[in-house]
Amino acid sequence: MEPGNHTQIPEFILLGLSEEAELQPLLFGLFLSMYLVTFTGNLLIILAIATDSHLHTPMYFFLSNLSFADICFTSTTVPKMLMNIQMQTKVITYEDCITQMYFFVLFGGLDNFLLTVMAYDRFVAICHPLHYMVIMNPRFYGLLLLTSWVLSFLHSSLNSLLILRLSFCTELEISHFFCELNQVIQLACSDTFLNVLVIYLTSGLLAVVPLTGILFSYMKIVSSILKVSSAGGKYKAFSTCGSHLSVVSLFYGTALGVYLSSAAIESSRATAIASVMYTVATPMLNPFIYSLRNNDIKQALRKLFS
Repeated sequence: MEPGNHTQIPEFILLGLSEEAELQPLLFGLFLSMYLVTFTGNLLIILAIATDSHLHTPMYFFLSNLSFADICFTSTTVPKMLMNIQMQTKVITYEDCITQMYFFVLFGGLDNFLLTVMAYDRFVAICHPLHYMVIMNPRFYGLLLLTSWVLSFLHSSLNSLLILRLSFCTELEISHFFCELNQVIQLACSDTFLNVLVIYLTSGLLAVVPLTGILFSYMKIVSSILKVSSAGGKYKAFSTCGSHLSVVSLFYGTALGVYLSSAAIESSRATAIASVMYTVATPMLNPFIYSLRNNDIKQALRKLFS
């Protein structure tokens, strides 16, 4: 195929995590199990919050949306991978690849923003408890959710539109189990300077600003908790933030680990394996973190099953 317009591109080849035939059944079973646990766990969190009126608060409102985003985030990549293994094919069409990239960036960004607004919610609850219900009123936390969706939509749309302007050569193999944005750009024959510039600017801005907000919120939270005189009061305050802080550490820690490993390791396959941590493992572990560390969620789940 000669370099040309994207309408001439029939398909990309997803090389996956391994090309060894004997490992494919193992990978299929592993990722199917992880996907089912992720889907079921996050769905139970959503149902527990929706059916328990005691959990109709801003914190659990954001948590239910985070669970929804995690389901969608995982669903953009894992089902296609499972289908390719089952059908013994590595093909993904150009249209499906663009669609997968769009929703992967969309829900990854939404996860990022929701973790930030959840940190702000905990900051207001602990540092300004008397004004909490006034500040975190339904209109305001609805606006925070809408802003998170809009920013994620704009970020994802911008990157997807810039991909559409690229022309591709004959080498269309992606050393990943999904259409990862950076690797697709590397396959282009046309000038990718604008794409790379936008990725660095938007990713830097959308990672640094939310992470700074989270760190600032927790600095203020810790400062306020240390001023509490009773040990019981300190424990209660820390317990309300522990689950969220664990999820934040897992999300940003794994994402940063993949970024550093991709910079240090030249193998794209090794980077793909490392990316499993934040694309699949993190959404799977989130429900366990919130249900094991949160008595309100545990009680709601008991009511749901009873």
